[in-house]
Amino acid sequence: QVQLVESGGGLVQAGGSLRLSCAASGRTFSSYMGWFRQAPGKERECVAAISWSGGSLYYADSVKGRFTISRDRDNAKTTVYLRMNSLKPEDTSVYYCALGWDTGLRVGTSSYDYWGQGTQVTVSS
Repeated sequence: QVQLVESGGGLVQAGGSLRLSCAASGRTFSSYMGWFRQAPGKERECVAAISWSGGSLYYADSVKGRFTISRDRDNAKTTVYLRMNSLKPEDTSVYYCALGWDTGLRVGTSSYDYWGQGTQVTVSS
């Protein structure tokens, strides 16, 4: 069993920055993790993902150069971060952390087994 707890969302002005954190506990060994977002009326999309080793990364085109995903891990837990710079109003969404198991990296929602509760990010213009 895995538990994911997100934090760090909030309200920020356009051009500002936020850092989201996701603490994962339980079976996290050999997992890949991702950050997704879902705005009202839109499908959930992967904005960034990272493999277990950290050697493979994925960024959606809309966030490349602005968002950075990273992870820390030890034997007990792993934490994944999403640093978001130069935020735009269109980045406003609920952001979800997710985890799946594979030696590689996946970005489709169906490839992830566990999800956090979501954290709201609102960017004002």
